[in-house]
Amino acid sequence: MLCGWIATEYPEYDKETSMIPLTTGSVAEFYIEPMLPFVGDIDVMYHFNTYLAKPRGHPPPTQLPAEFHNYVYAVDIIDSHLPGYVYLPVRYLLTKCVDDGTYNYIEYDETVNVSNEMIETDERHMHGPAVLIDHSKTSQLSVDFVHCYRSLSWPPQAADWPSRHRNYGWPDSAILDRVVSNGCDVVGVAHRQCRRREWMDKIQFRLSFSRAEILLINRWMPIQQIVYHLLRYFIKTEQLTDCADNSEAGTLSNYHIKTLMLWACELKSRSWWTENLNLVRICVELLQTLSVWLTDTRCPHYFINNCNLLDVSLSDGATTSKLMSIDETYLSTWLVNNYVRQCAQLCPPYIIRLFDDVSSSMKLQNAVSEIAGWRLNNSLIDQWDAVEFAEMHIPLIMSSFSVNVQSCFYWINELSKIHECFSAYFSAVALLYVARKLLVNGFSDKLMDILATVCRRNFSHCCSVLSLHKPTCKLNVSYSELVVLLQKYAVEHLTTYCQLVARDFGSVVTIVTTDFEALYAYKHGDYQRCLQLSTPNVHTLFKGLFHGFRMSSVTTLSVFIQLLDDDIVSLIALTLIVNRNCTDESNNVTISQLTLSLYLMTQCQLKLHHSVTSLAQTLHYIKVAQRTHPRERTLDQLMLKLIEHKINSSAWTV
Repeated sequence: MLCGWIATEYPEYDKETSMIPLTTGSVAEFYIEPMLPFVGDIDVMYHFNTYLAKPRGHPPPTQLPAEFHNYVYAVDIIDSHLPGYVYLPVRYLLTKCVDDGTYNYIEYDETVNVSNEMIETDERHMHGPAVLIDHSKTSQLSVDFVHCYRSLSWPPQAADWPSRHRNYGWPDSAILDRVVSNGCDVVGVAHRQCRRREWMDKIQFRLSFSRAEILLINRWMPIQQIVYHLLRYFIKTEQLTDCADNSEAGTLSNYHIKTLMLWACELKSRSWWTENLNLVRICVELLQTLSVWLTDTRCPHYFINNCNLLDVSLSDGATTSKLMSIDETYLSTWLVNNYVRQCAQLCPPYIIRLFDDVSSSMKLQNAVSEIAGWRLNNSLIDQWDAVEFAEMHIPLIMSSFSVNVQSCFYWINELSKIHECFSAYFSAVALLYVARKLLVNGFSDKLMDILATVCRRNFSHCCSVLSLHKPTCKLNVSYSELVVLLQKYAVEHLTTYCQLVARDFGSVVTIVTTDFEALYAYKHGDYQRCLQLSTPNVHTLFKGLFHGFRMSSVTTLSVFIQLLDDDIVSLIALTLIVNRNCTDESNNVTISQLTLSLYLMTQCQLKLHHSVTSLAQTLHYIKVAQRTHPRERTLDQLMLKLIEHKINSSAWTV
């Protein structure tokens, strides 16, 4: 989701250049969900679509991915005297042909080395090659932005890596091909030895294999990811690392742990990891290997031959001595005291008290089992919190910043990696965004391109639904008719989204799947259909309420306003006035599914002239809902008060 935000908030770095982001580091590498946090910040690499790096001697490409600009500077990757470090002189200017989309090129007579310098501001500070955006004062994670140059080619410096002999067949040929086809990146940081040489410090770069590492680590077995997590946690807790995910020589870092694990996954058999499974044994053996590396002052780069990530000794040797002294008894005791007990602190008091006495292995096992059980029972709730966060912030970001084809592409690409439901949700929000813009500004090529991106997998169906035809894409319907079609299509996606989240989270959250359908039917005067949908929704939501389940909400941000009726829109405006905590969209206003369903059911009953008896039952539901919703949920309380007043007024009229 972060990549979509970056591409949306910063769609154009300047008039010609756009940022192409990629989430890297721990967030992208881990698929396990440890009890204790393993992510300190979020790492994002980004390159500009007007630059491309290529190995020296390779001809300039004639085809480029669609993300690149019509004019692209091609820089050569030239070896420095240090393995893994390079220079980037500008060599070609590529120009895209309008007719066939291929690129022509002209060569620069004089080459100019690209600089690795970055501008620092009051809100940003450097963290290795990264610019750190610090969110420590909020609940959000800080973000490390690393500027890079994208190379679509695998670097010659690592030419031996794909073909070297592997006794145990890891990585397999398929993943090797994927890694090589992804190419690499080049990040702006000079080698430690060159930082006192002014000209080298400004123009030297380091080869980055983050894309390769993500692919490889995501192919690890769960036991390998768990070991990686535990090693990182141990090194960090014992303050043996600077915690920077880099390959700086002279300091032990997370990158050395990653390198250790990559070599172990290649050099150890599958049975070494899985037979007689013993996490402590595996960790101890790997820490012993690391101590040997430190003693010998060598840490072989996983991808580049003859590249040592430890070309100088650690300053005091204390780290080496500590690692050499670790055995299974020490590490198992350490894990219980420093990891398991920390996990227990996240649990209810009755679990914490179990650790008052873990004098026997059976008591310890029972205590750990209670932690694991509690974690399993609560993991879905944690995931649901993340779903609700995304559900609110996707439309918020899209409403606040300019959306274009590129940002849509990254939203779709990144959200699909998180959960399939978000693809449907983003498509709905994007369609509503287009409908809203259409009403204000009319149709444009930009809106058409966004629609094509959102519906790229089935564009012909999209054109059919929207009554458009190619290649001119002229409208066969009026703007008002097109808006209705877009809204209808968006509601279909929202219904799919609700069905997917209900499938995966229905055991902890009560979710009805037809509330948007009911809302759409009500907005278009189909009160009988709306009543048929909203009545069972009310019953389902009250049943979940009785069993203590959480209840989901519907956002009312600007893109969703068009789906709501005038009364709800007026109440939203009133809420913003009454509740000072909702003075802008970032604080969000939501309606619980129960309130919305009760509102629709009541309105339809009144419009269809239902009996006093049925209205009395609805009034009872409203009274219960009023007691259930906290007073600070201003919009819910106002809506419930409104329909209560309407029922009472109707009763007096009768």
